[in-house]
Amino acid sequence: MEFQTSEDSVPSGFITDELARQLVGRPPATGAWRDGDPAGDRLFAPLPTLKLASGRELASARIAFETWGTLNDNKSNAVLVLHALTGDSHASGPASKAHKNDGWWSEIIGPGLAIDTDRWYVVAPNILGGCQGSTGPASLDRQGREYGSRFPYLTIRDQVASQKAFSEVIGINHWHAIIGGSMGGMHVLEWALEYPDAMSNIAVIAAPPASTADQIALNSVQIEAIKIDPQFNKGGYYDAKAGFGPHRGLAVARRMALLNYRSPSELNDRFERTWQSDISPLGAAGRWAVESYLDFHGNKFTRRFDANSYITLVEAMNSHDIGRDRGGVEKALKSIRVRALVAGINSDRLFPITGQKLIAEHIGSELVGGKLHVIESEFGHDGFLIEFETVGPMLRSLLEG
Repeated sequence: MEFQTSEDSVPSGFITDELARQLVGRPPATGAWRDGDPAGDRLFAPLPTLKLASGRELASARIAFETWGTLNDNKSNAVLVLHALTGDSHASGPASKAHKNDGWWSEIIGPGLAIDTDRWYVVAPNILGGCQGSTGPASLDRQGREYGSRFPYLTIRDQVASQKAFSEVIGINHWHAIIGGSMGGMHVLEWALEYPDAMSNIAVIAAPPASTADQIALNSVQIEAIKIDPQFNKGGYYDAKAGFGPHRGLAVARRMALLNYRSPSELNDRFERTWQSDISPLGAAGRWAVESYLDFHGNKFTRRFDANSYITLVEAMNSHDIGRDRGGVEKALKSIRVRALVAGINSDRLFPITGQKLIAEHIGSELVGGKLHVIESEFGHDGFLIEFETVGPMLRSLLEG
């Protein structure tokens, strides 16, 4: 079938004047990819009408995706890679006018790398509800208006159902492996439970079996930060001029999230109590270096993401519970039969390693290496994106074992 073609790099040390100049100009009302923007490496697959857990239906949706490598004749070398909350389909490759960031796993996916594209056919879709080509709140409905806050509520299971439909549309009924970190790991678990015959191997990295009350609480504060921005306008901001969208609320939400993506020790060791400039933050209107770091990344984020989409995806994460309607988490895990790589990060304060321990202890399938793999990292949750020299060999073992 033919298709239409149409995590931030993190500076080490302080935010320089050169980096700050990247943000000159007012941010757009939305950082979403829109029809008419350069497609870059994106392909687009139409979806059948989706019946959602809420009882609503979503018609005429599509999934944006990218591929690397060549699918073999019997389609046995296909690998599905699922991204985290603020990721997208650009898992590998350089930044460009069409792709605002370098690929978030460029050190993992490519010729001769852990996910070797000389051997594997790799597919990375942008999540349903996202804002980089797949149907989401910034997309147009049948009346030609942005969905905005009218976009239907999605669960993790709804998103996995859309990924299964997408797989069938592109002609792949069985994946050699399905791999995901963070929110992508939530999707992987649901894949293994809902469609156990659709893959041979899975990798669940830095993801919990269910979102906890603590995680939901953190998410709720981020959502509120967006909604109380006066420019949010109940989600109807798409016609606003640059600088008049809900960029302040979205930037604050991103700053909150970053505090959970990174470990306390990394922030303390990296910034200590240093100032951003010669102006003292002790009553002289100066800023701490760590404040500048958060501000830079919050502002940068508003140029590549959509506020409504952020709310949609965070609420989907809140829905995550593999034990719901399955007799509890442990019973659900015991029913998983596909070979699994389970990995966690020792310094992760967003999804602490206790969640991955629970998965490894109760999963009913063979574990790669016979154990939970612990990624030793100072970077906290973001370690799965950064510690490629550790993560890569784990994935190679999964794929080649």
